[in-house]
Amino acid sequence: MSENLKIFFTLFLAVFVTTMGVGIVAPLLPIYAHELGAGAFQIGLIFSAFSLTRSIFVPYFGKLSDSKGKKVFLVSGLFAYFVVSVLFIFSKSIETLILLRLGQGFASAMILPVAHAYIGLITPENKEGQTMGLFNISIYAGLSAGPLLGGIIKDWFNIYVSFLSMAGLTLSGFFLCLVFLPPEKKSDTNDHKFQNSVSYGKLIRNNVIFSLFAFRTCFTTCIGIIWTFLPILAGIKLDLSSSATGIIVMINVFFAGFLHAPMGYLADRINKKMLTIAGGIIAAAAILYMNIASTFFELLLANAFIGLAGGISLPAVMAMGVIEGRRSKAMGSVMGLLALGHSLGMLAGPLLAGISIDLFSFSTMFFMGAAVLIIGTIIFTYVNKGDKISGVVSCG
Repeated sequence: MSENLKIFFTLFLAVFVTTMGVGIVAPLLPIYAHELGAGAFQIGLIFSAFSLTRSIFVPYFGKLSDSKGKKVFLVSGLFAYFVVSVLFIFSKSIETLILLRLGQGFASAMILPVAHAYIGLITPENKEGQTMGLFNISIYAGLSAGPLLGGIIKDWFNIYVSFLSMAGLTLSGFFLCLVFLPPEKKSDTNDHKFQNSVSYGKLIRNNVIFSLFAFRTCFTTCIGIIWTFLPILAGIKLDLSSSATGIIVMINVFFAGFLHAPMGYLADRINKKMLTIAGGIIAAAAILYMNIASTFFELLLANAFIGLAGGISLPAVMAMGVIEGRRSKAMGSVMGLLALGHSLGMLAGPLLAGISIDLFSFSTMFFMGAAVLIIGTIIFTYVNKGDKISGVVSCG
């Protein structure tokens, strides 16, 4: 096995088990917070706390990984995430949950953005969509299996066993990277030092990077709304079991993950820009349909189309990000910016939805999510005026 394949499979497995641990707890946390007495805004705050610290530290760790290497951040982030996951067992108040989510966000800033940057460095030219699509299966497969497993664990045991499961899976990801992930070559380190000279200000002034950042932020705002309040809709308003709620959450990430490899392959061969726009339109329609869903199957269908939209658009977004990271010689920084967009969306979505629910009604958040997504798609369409085939323009 070549060193690049070893890096790919090690990171794939580490990210898979870690995200599966996250997926186990994610659909259960809103219900758990509700049982502790949290209102809609407080539930939104618990989810947004994760994205707050992640948003603050992602640009820093992304840029620093360009000069200091990536393995040290991956290993440190995974171990920190494990420690915080164990502490969830002792969470008995809303304030404790918020603090622990802040800690998870800090640890997360060292994991996925850095892993994406590492994969970007070993990606062959003209195979950006295919490689990133294949790698992102690890994320979506983990997040797909996690909610279903978490619902079963909760129904059979309790929430604390779910927290322990998250901790154990994260610890296995830590050991995978510690033992099997090779350190970067000296030539890579020299290249990182050159990459570190590119400022975030210069990168965000690149039309392609800004358009990707805007779309990723707006798309993830909708995902943040769904991941935070869909369990409330399913479990409390529709009176579905934890297992049924886990299936609904699972179908979103299952469809997205299933499509990442074929759509990544397709993104290397057709217009990436059109794929991104199509995903934005489908997602906006799906979240509006979610507002009128009143049964398990209707909610399942709406969430499946959200996953379909992500599976179509996000491989193209990541492929364009890799191309721009290579052109600008700042792979870690570009991946950090895309991860920042993800974090800002996950920060804004739950907070905006929580406020709209408390001030207006539950259905308001769906209209708000669709409006944000349409705005992001329009920004992407008119700012990114790139090549008709690739959907990109050169940096600088």
